[in-house]
Amino acid sequence: MSDITILRRLAETIESRKSADANSSYVAKLLHGGQDKILKKIAEESAETLMASKDGNAEQVIYETADLWFHCLVLLAYHGLTPDDVLKELERREGVSGIQEKASRTTD
Repeated sequence: MSDITILRRLAETIESRKSADANSSYVAKLLHGGQDKILKKIAEESAETLMASKDGNAEQVIYETADLWFHCLVLLAYHGLTPDDVLKELERREGVSGIQEKASRTTD
């Protein structure tokens, strides 16, 4: 299995839960709860990832990053996006200096 395969499978599962009963599916509960509920989980998982890193606990960093990525996949689905959309953007940025990429962004 390739690395992207698991992301695509997770994304497909998340997509299939959009119409599920919120009482029977954690993903459906998040999606039915709306963007604020999803963003709250991402903030929580981000904080837990940061704390695991600060503690120097590599296993917890992996565990919490998996939680964070999962909840980011839920957010992508909420917006009708997929991991492939993010991968295309990363591919676009490949080989471009972070300083250059940031300078190329338009400011409002």
